[in-house]
Amino acid sequence: MPSPFDNTLRKYQFTFKPVVDFDPVQDQLLHLDFTERNKGLTADIIDDTNRFAAYIDHQVKAAGCRYGIGGYDENRTVYSRSSHFSGQPGEEPRRLHLGIDVWAPAGTPVYAFMGGMVHSYAFNDLFGDYGATLVLLHQLDGIPFYTLYGHVSLADIQKVQAGQYVSVGQEIAHFGEPAENGHWPPHLHFQIILDMELKEGDYPGVCKYSERDKYLANCPDPDLILQMMRYAK
Repeated sequence: MPSPFDNTLRKYQFTFKPVVDFDPVQDQLLHLDFTERNKGLTADIIDDTNRFAAYIDHQVKAAGCRYGIGGYDENRTVYSRSSHFSGQPGEEPRRLHLGIDVWAPAGTPVYAFMGGMVHSYAFNDLFGDYGATLVLLHQLDGIPFYTLYGHVSLADIQKVQAGQYVSVGQEIAHFGEPAENGHWPPHLHFQIILDMELKEGDYPGVCKYSERDKYLANCPDPDLILQMMRYAK
């Protein structure tokens, strides 16, 4: 059953601007699967950033699409590439993805879907982490919430300050290169967060499957804002 916050987002969907340039009449989206069902995405590809990037680029172009997309509530195998998601020996690893990823070349512009304020930013530079990260604070019907933009360009977060206002439709970031995005193929991790839990410039984008209910309740489906998944093939 949709939560009251989900219904609030649906109420205002018609006012939201695209987070990335996308025309559903002309542009196509490829749904990328990073679970164990994807037998073509082998460990040797996942472990090599250049091969991983080439794999995604080939899949998207071969399908005649502008972007790859997907990943919310997806139990992914790709996080085996980094100890950042492994925890202590014997501990359950983090594998459940809490955002939607949009895959496209580095430099792809990112826009504010509505007005808001810069909450925080950070360079989370561990291998497999977000790299350059921006968090915005918004409010609808008196309800505060946050959007997180991971794997963006380092130059983008060097231009902002906490408390700075952003306008709807404003260009706020660009997809980062692997060296500045946690060593991933270029993409945007877009996530909604209700409670930042006092964190700044960072919030888990991947959780343990055993904590799925807790984290999904705090991180609603980003497509309530993006409104793109219906076009993915």
